[in-house]
This record gives sequence, C-alpha cells and structure tokens, in this order.
Amino acid sequence: MKAIYPVILSGGSGTRLWPLSRAMYPKQFIRFSNDQATSFLAATLKRLAADQGFAPPIVVCNNDHRFLVKDEAERSGVTPKAIVLEPTARNTAPAIAVAALLARRDDPDGILVVMPSDHVIADEPAFVAAVRRAARVAATGKLTLFGIKPAAPHTGYGYIRRGSALSDFDGAYDVDAFTEKPDSKTAEGYLAAGTYYWNSGIFILGVRAFLDELGRLEPSILAAATEALASANEDLGFLRLGAEAFARAPSISVDYAVMEKTRSAAVLAIDVGWSDVGSWSSLWELAPHDPDGNAVHGDAILEATSNCYIHSEKSLVSTIGVKDLVIVDTPDALLVADRSKAQDVSAIVARLRASKRKEHEQHLRSYRPWGFFETLNMGPRFQVKLLHVKPGGKLSMQMHHHRSEHWVVVQGTAKVVVGDEHKLVRENESVYIVATQWHRLENPGKTALEMIEVQIGTYLGEDDIVRADDIYNRAADETK
Repeated sequence: MKAIYPVILSGGSGTRLWPLSRAMYPKQFIRFSNDQATSFLAATLKRLAADQGFAPPIVVCNNDHRFLVKDEAERSGVTPKAIVLEPTARNTAPAIAVAALLARRDDPDGILVVMPSDHVIADEPAFVAAVRRAARVAATGKLTLFGIKPAAPHTGYGYIRRGSALSDFDGAYDVDAFTEKPDSKTAEGYLAAGTYYWNSGIFILGVRAFLDELGRLEPSILAAATEALASANEDLGFLRLGAEAFARAPSISVDYAVMEKTRSAAVLAIDVGWSDVGSWSSLWELAPHDPDGNAVHGDAILEATSNCYIHSEKSLVSTIGVKDLVIVDTPDALLVADRSKAQDVSAIVARLRASKRKEHEQHLRSYRPWGFFETLNMGPRFQVKLLHVKPGGKLSMQMHHHRSEHWVVVQGTAKVVVGDEHKLVRENESVYIVATQWHRLENPGKTALEMIEVQIGTYLGEDDIVRADDIYNRAADETK
C-alpha cells in the first residue's frame, strides 16, 4: 500500500463553543471535562500513529496558535513532519494544497488523510481500518471522503448523496450530489431515503490526483500555494509560508473548490462514533449524564433540573426548576442558552467582536510559549497577575513605558535580570522593576515557576511591551 500522510487542519477560530473556546485558545486545545484525557488536537495527532505504519503528520495552523500546537505535539509524543504556518486565513483548499505539495516533495504517489483537529472519534480502531480501506479507493484516483451514516435528521451538517457503488470496494460509492445544511423536513427525507450521509469533512486524497484536479479546477489556488511554499522559511521548527504569495490564494473550501466540481469524488460510508463537536448540544450528547439527563463539569448543585449541560471553571453553579439549558461559567463570561439554540452562539461572538470587546478573543488566562499568565484582579491603575513559567521558559528582555512591576515568587526559583543586575529570586522573595527598566525573567529549574505580579501605572495594556531580545522570535505586535 502507498504511504499515508495524515494532514491536520488546526485553524479554527473557536466561535461555536464560546465562552470556553476563544479565538486565541479554540476548542482543539481544550479539555472539556476531567474524563477527557487529552485535547481534541492531541487525540487527532495520535489517531494515525507511526507504529501503525502511518507517516508523521503535517499540521497546518495559524501563527497565533503555533506554540500551542507545538506543546500539544510534544505532550503527545508526536513529531510532525511539518508545522505549517498560514500567514492569513484562506479556508481549507489552499491549506490542503500546501500540504499536498509538501508531501509530493518526498512521495508524489502518497495518500493524504485530511482531518480537522477538533473532531471526536469514539471507535479509533474502526477509524484506522476505514482509513486503510479509503486509501485503497484513493489509490485508484478517486478523491474520497468519509460519509457518516446519519443517526437523526440533523440540520447542522451538509449531506452527501451517494451514487453508483464502486466495484471491488465495499461501502464505497461515487458521489451523486452534495447538499447544504437542510431544514428539518428535508433532513427527515434524507434520513428516510437511506442514500444520504453526513459530510464528515475528512478527506482521503491521492497527492497526484488531488493536485492534478486542483490545477484543472482552481489553478490560481495551486499557483499561490506553490509560490507560498517555495518562498517559505524555517523558524524555530515551524514552516512559515510566503505571506504575499499565500494571500493571493482565493479563500475557498476544498468542498467548493474541488469536491463539488470533480467527477472523481467518492464517498465511503463509515460508522465510527464521529462528532464534529460543533455546538454545546453536541458536547451534551457526548458527555455522561446523571439520572435526570444532566451533563455536569465542575461545581454544581441541581434541584429539579433535567437535560442540561453545565460547565463551571471556578464558581458554584446552582439551578432550580430548569430544563434543556446550556450553562457555561468562566471567570470573565457566563453563557445561559436554550439547548435547542446552542448553535446560535456565534451570533454572540459576532456582537462581541463588533463592539471591540476582548471576551471573544482571549481568556483571563493567556498562553505564551514560556507558559501562561492569568489576570487575578484589576482596577484603574493596577493589575494583579499570576505568572506560570515552564521549566526552561524564558521571557523576552523587555521594558514598559507606563507601568512598574512588583514580582513575588510563590513557587520555584526565578532567574531575574533587572538593568545590569542578575540574581536568583526564591520563594517568598520579591523584585521591584521601575518603568523603563529593562528586565527579564527565566525559570532555570526543573519544576514550574509561579509568581504574583503587581502592575502599577497609567496604562496597563499588553501592548506596552518593548522587546530587545526574544528566544521565541515573536514579532513586535505579538502581545495578544
């Protein structure tokens, strides 16, 4: 069998599972419950493993998420073939084109398995077996995708209507038509017909066949992807695509660019416990329930409550006499929604974005390549943060024009530079940094370093950071 290359698309913006999922920390990185052993991305990275004969994965993500992706790969024990950084969002067709071109360098006859980073597969062995079956179909030149046998007349998915059966490939069919997300009556008709499948968004593509068809149907995408890859450069293990070339690619999904136009599309029907986890209702369906049908994560007391999804990060959530609700409580935002309206959360995110609020973009906990900081309290001229620095983590050499900082070590040992002074600061010791003083923080130890930072000044925004040296090669404007 030809070599099979997993391709993981990790460019999601996190709108449908707000407020837990945010633009800077979307759902593929989140563990939604204590029963979830790994993030969705980690599970996807390990889904087609090297010890089962699959090639190392190619991951495509945006610049803001690059260190999160790298951390998940390291925690998962997976070394990607490449982590490709998109300079700008251009939907799935250009991203897959770049991955195919990258795979073609080593193996023009290889097979790609293109997977979103944030789906759930309950039956992993069945999925692996289905991939091998689909790869045999793709090796004949068919552009193959998985169709999910519908369990209900779902209105949140696009559908695929199967055509003629493919000889020699059990459960595989030519694609007769793609349909958009239907209304309830139409979806019921699809379910009754027995010839429609949910579109999983998982594609199995021969490298040569896909690039040939893309060049025929959308030559501008292939040209832009080729030039973007040719002008790419390595940066700390990431592959940065050429920004100008990639920006010339039309922003279009692979469904519209290729799959709905080609005569080579095939669908393989699978039943592997798939979910795209596209709403809070999907999470309620996946989660374990109490006798009253409630799915609860966090601290909650329920009275006369049924069929609710309740998630609390810190606070106690109490309910009386309610049913069919989604309640998601985070330190800076609370969502209460009817479960039947859970897919409309994106409308709230759009309003937050339009009003230039920050809650759609970032949590109070902000992740950085060196660890994270979390805002604990803030007022007109002060802000209190927890800094968590990973072993070996090192903040940039920096200074602030408008604020002074007071650091108190609560766990571990800090290596601190303030001006020309270098020193170790241990637990219950502190450092004071005056505005405009150059300073740096590092964790030289083997355990996490935690500090309380008190900022005082006339302006406390993250963009009041001037960097002189940064081991992570971050741009000057990367302060979100």
